[in-house]
Amino acid sequence: MRKFWNWVKNEDGRILFLNGPIAEETWWGDEVTPKMFKDELASDAGPVTVWINSPGGDVFAAAQIYNMLMEYSGTVTVKIDGIAASAASVIAMAGGEVLVSPVSMIMVHNPSTFAMGDSEEMLRAKALLDEVKESIINAYELRTSLSRAKLSQLMDAETWMNAHKAVELGFADKIMYTEAQPQDLSEGLIFSRSAVTASLLSKFPRKPTGIQIESLEKRLNLLSNKN
Repeated sequence: MRKFWNWVKNEDGRILFLNGPIAEETWWGDEVTPKMFKDELASDAGPVTVWINSPGGDVFAAAQIYNMLMEYSGTVTVKIDGIAASAASVIAMAGGEVLVSPVSMIMVHNPSTFAMGDSEEMLRAKALLDEVKESIINAYELRTSLSRAKLSQLMDAETWMNAHKAVELGFADKIMYTEAQPQDLSEGLIFSRSAVTASLLSKFPRKPTGIQIESLEKRLNLLSNKN
C-alpha cells in the first residue's frame, strides 16, 4: 500500500509531507490507513511542520487528517508548497500558522460525488453534498472569520487564490520568504523629492534666491503629479 504522506525528522522537529492526491489508493472504507497515520503522528512529540502539495481527494480522509492535526498536542505549522486544492485546503486549515509560498495556490470549491439511480437517489446525493459543504465551511470559517455566505460563494465559484489573495482572505497568515514589510509609498515619495531637491539646489553656482527655490518646487510638484 502506497502512502500519500511521508515523515522526516530534523533538529527543528518533525516534517510531514503531504504530496499528491489524498487517499489515492486506500482510505475510504479502509480502517488500516487512518490508524497508520494516527499512530505515526502520535509516535513522537514536539512541533510538526506540514508541507502540502496536493490537488485534494477524499474529503472524509481530509477530515480525519484535519481532526488529528487539530488534536495534536504540539505546535502545527502548515506550509503550502505548490497547491492546496479542494480537500487539501481543508487540511491546511489545521495549522496554528499557515504559510504560503509566493508561487503557491489555494483552491476551494464545492464537493462532488458520483450517483446513479432514481430521482430520490439524486435528492439524497444532493442532500449529502450540501451537508459535506457545510462541514467544509466550518473549517474555513474557524480560520478566516469570513461569513458563511461569503465562503459559500467562494466555493460556488471554484476560487483560486495566489499567495496574496490567500492572506487577504484569511486562508493563510503570511507569505514565506518575505520578511521585509512593504515600504510606505508616501514616505518614499517624500524622501525622493527631498533628495532630488537637495541635488538640484547644489547645482546652483550661488545661493539660490527664494524665487528660484519656489520655481524649483513647482516643477517638482508637476513631475510628481504626472507620475
